[in-house]
Amino acid sequence: MDSLDLIQIFREVARRGSFSGTAAAQGVSPASVSKAIAQLEKRFGLRLFNRTTRKVSLTDAGQLLFERSSAVLELVNLTEGELHQRATRPSGRLSVTMPYELAHTDVPAMLGDFLQEYPEVTLDLRMTDRVVDLAEEGIDLAFRAGPIADANLIVRRLLLIDFVAAASPAYWRAHGKPQRPEQLCTHAQLAWSLPGQAPCWRFQVAGKPLELALQPRVNASLQGPLITLATQGLGVVWAARRSLAQWLESGELEPALEQFSPSDVWLYAAYMQRRHNSAALRALLAHLDRFAEAFRQADGQQPTTP
Repeated sequence: MDSLDLIQIFREVARRGSFSGTAAAQGVSPASVSKAIAQLEKRFGLRLFNRTTRKVSLTDAGQLLFERSSAVLELVNLTEGELHQRATRPSGRLSVTMPYELAHTDVPAMLGDFLQEYPEVTLDLRMTDRVVDLAEEGIDLAFRAGPIADANLIVRRLLLIDFVAAASPAYWRAHGKPQRPEQLCTHAQLAWSLPGQAPCWRFQVAGKPLELALQPRVNASLQGPLITLATQGLGVVWAARRSLAQWLESGELEPALEQFSPSDVWLYAAYMQRRHNSAALRALLAHLDRFAEAFRQADGQQPTTP
């Protein structure tokens, strides 16, 4: 028995004033009850009960344990109830991480819909372009673009990411729209890359991948400033269409080379392999599946498997 079990038996004996009565109530033998009390007395080095042939009463040490253990057991019971609730009803805090480029997509709105559906869930949303260690940083779920090579994670493939090159109408008028990806090498490139990594734009030409090594006019670790510069006519940005949606719709940016978008860049959701995931995480994963299916149908994408 653990300490809590021993203390619960101790409190039952104290309330009933009887070892045999406690044994009958617990459905165990009187010897088991006596052994449990003996373990506690040995642990504390003190007698907890005065025993006679007719009566069992608390010693001063036993009275102290009885009074102090009441609050402890009440807290344990309340905590057990709350944990059971979290396991069965979506509630509590979820930690989610995503790259900055998803800030301008439908993903934040999707998370908002989820929070409206489950008002007892709170969200810790961490925006970062670095690869986060989910276990070390206590992250429940990560959105990532591109393959994830981590055997400790369960990975769900959600959506094919459609990439486009885009610039302002004034820029295209001044410099001409490229007809092939290689022609971007002569343009002012507004490129994004993580610190220590060389910027690279990926395309698909005649069914084969093509990577362009860049010499960008501006290289940034965040995509947002590059979009602003592109709307000012300072060059070409290459990004997911969903990230550029509002500027493409407003006409501030015009796409190019749409037919050369790579066909192997996906949005993934990754989470730790655990036997018991919280009800909140399970609900979010189900919400993600519905979100992804709706967008696949809208975009004409085929159903996918993880």
